[in-house]
Amino acid sequence: MENLEAVLKKHKLTMGEYENILTILGREPNMLEIGIFSSMWSEHCSYKSSKKYLNGFPTKAPWVIQGPGENAGVIDVGDGMAAVFKMESHNHPSFIEPYQGAATGVGGILRDVFTMGARPVANMNSLRFGNVTNNDDVSRHQRYLVRGVVAGIGDYGNCMGVPTIGGETFFDESYNGNILVNAFTLGLAKSDEIFYGRAEGIGNPVVYVGSKTGRDGLGGAVMASDSFTEANKSLRPTVQVGDPFAEKLLLEACLELFKTDYIVGIQDMGAAGLTSSSFEMAGRSGSGMIMHLDKVPAREQSMQPFEFMLSESQERMLICAKKGYEDKVVDIFRKWDLNAEIIGEVTATGNMELFWHGEKVADMPVQPVSEQAPIYDRPVSEPSYLAKIKNTTINDFAKIDNQKAFDTLLNSVEISDKSWIFEQYDSMVQTNTIKAPGSLDASVIRIKENGKALSMSSDCNPRYNYIDPFGGAAAAVVESGRNVAMSGARPLAITDCLNYGNPENPEVMWQFAQGCYGIKEACAKLNTPVVSGNVSLYNETNGIGVFPTPAIVMVGLNDDANKTLPSSFQKEGASLYLIGDTQSDFGGSVYMKDLLGKVEGTLAKLDYEKELKLWELVIEANKKGLLNCAKDVNVGGIAIALAKMSAKSGKGSTCKVELGDTRDIFAESFSRAIVEVNDEKAFETFAQTVGINVTKIGIVGGDKLACNDISKEVSTIKERYFHRFAEVIEQDI
Repeated sequence: MENLEAVLKKHKLTMGEYENILTILGREPNMLEIGIFSSMWSEHCSYKSSKKYLNGFPTKAPWVIQGPGENAGVIDVGDGMAAVFKMESHNHPSFIEPYQGAATGVGGILRDVFTMGARPVANMNSLRFGNVTNNDDVSRHQRYLVRGVVAGIGDYGNCMGVPTIGGETFFDESYNGNILVNAFTLGLAKSDEIFYGRAEGIGNPVVYVGSKTGRDGLGGAVMASDSFTEANKSLRPTVQVGDPFAEKLLLEACLELFKTDYIVGIQDMGAAGLTSSSFEMAGRSGSGMIMHLDKVPAREQSMQPFEFMLSESQERMLICAKKGYEDKVVDIFRKWDLNAEIIGEVTATGNMELFWHGEKVADMPVQPVSEQAPIYDRPVSEPSYLAKIKNTTINDFAKIDNQKAFDTLLNSVEISDKSWIFEQYDSMVQTNTIKAPGSLDASVIRIKENGKALSMSSDCNPRYNYIDPFGGAAAAVVESGRNVAMSGARPLAITDCLNYGNPENPEVMWQFAQGCYGIKEACAKLNTPVVSGNVSLYNETNGIGVFPTPAIVMVGLNDDANKTLPSSFQKEGASLYLIGDTQSDFGGSVYMKDLLGKVEGTLAKLDYEKELKLWELVIEANKKGLLNCAKDVNVGGIAIALAKMSAKSGKGSTCKVELGDTRDIFAESFSRAIVEVNDEKAFETFAQTVGINVTKIGIVGGDKLACNDISKEVSTIKERYFHRFAEVIEQDI
């Protein structure tokens, strides 16, 4: 092949990978085959750097119907119903073109869920941006990115009629060069009517359905498998363009199709488009496939086989139909005004054979391309910065008056209410939302079919992961589970989105490995298996990577939707209790970041036994009717937890907490919660049987929050909490 070195560089293939390709094919590949290998063996599609560490995740439990390896994970939620869910990243496209990048991220994760046979009933998102508070070019650009991403998420989800019920947004300078946009969707299906992405049965037809194929998104999977530099920053042609109205039609057509017995399998055309969908469907089944690319509906003139195979045009599916039923499949989609064409069939050859106007243009064995991509054991090295920061404590700095500290933290964009974001999302469509965005802790929807409720929470503290990649990842699992438990639901399973920097950097690879070990430990200890997920690497610009960000969404079940616990004060005069123990834990805290300008220290210790007891106490006390509300104590400690409960409820409180150091009111020790109790004696007795410390700290009431040496009018707390974020984000408008 001429100019081999340049060709491999363009397609981000190594010489070793090329030699492997020669062995697989027994000949030189043509450019179409090079493109296919490049996409399927990209980091984004093959997980070649991460697979070593993903193997061994806990994935099984009696309630798990489908774990990792399919389009989405599936758990049993009782009475013949199943929850189908997954989280995906769209980081690189969203940094290049925030509106379309975020919108198509939502579209892609919706398809991952409804291709399993589920109707999407809830969306969430996990967003990370750089510094938005300054008046420099960086902050102005970050505010532009926030506005674009939020508009893209809102417009797509709203048009689809799927409520966006929660999420999280975090800001740090480490994301100045790479924002993170992670999208989550949960759907409901009958547990015996789950569909899978498989193509099997010799002679069964392969049907293309959905929108036409254009040139948008070409090379997207490869682009998402590389760092940004000055040389490649102009990449707009690789960002897809979404059409939520077409996706809505595709959703309804698919759900109609699923009521029939016409198909063997179905797969979303996501990253790498027709290439990944066809190879993965055939690869899972050990089958071969013939496809006639000239039969693929084209949106643009003079498109070539390479473009048809690697386009990432949106709103498309590939279906393996049962022979003799293909025309019925086509009729359903055309009735919904969608393209539908029979483009090939399943074979017994084990090869993918591609034809262009009758000429064979590619002939490749499926298994080595789809199921046997390279698995790298990249060098790892503990980051040198850790030794420099681990011993830092707040005692290394001059004391700050607690009232001043409280006022400063209340003005933090991290802590402030994000209604500017979620008010652009329809959170109530489908009329099942019980706890909507801004309700604190987990979000909750009703399952109409059985009267139960699904609770879900997206969590990850990147500062924790920076100072302790193992403990920070484990803490993300724990925190998401704790939030779910605070709503009265029992945590059951997670999906994850593992966002890290350049895996070719041994220190980043060490962070990633440690993060995976932390997730494995936490999921095993808490009995909350991983059922789906995504890895996003190369989140780096000009050599500067993002903080390790293993975003976790925990999903839990409450057997009675009517017993969903709120997270803010409910009743004047009710007693407030603190569950758990407080230590001087400030490593990676918002206190240290916002007041001392440091992301340093040692992460608080996790005690899984205490955590499970906390969950048990809240879940069971709620069932007994002993609680009015529950709020976990997390970022900003007891002081900020109380402030959020006051702001949300409009009620004050008078509290006194015994602490070893007065500043510990802001400490971020794990396994703690504040609960509003309506029967003190019964609650204390039950807590003793569970075996966890509970302490009465005060009562609800009044127009002021007073706790130890901090005090502030509720009206002032509300004004800051609800208005600060809009002040920052809208300052350029």
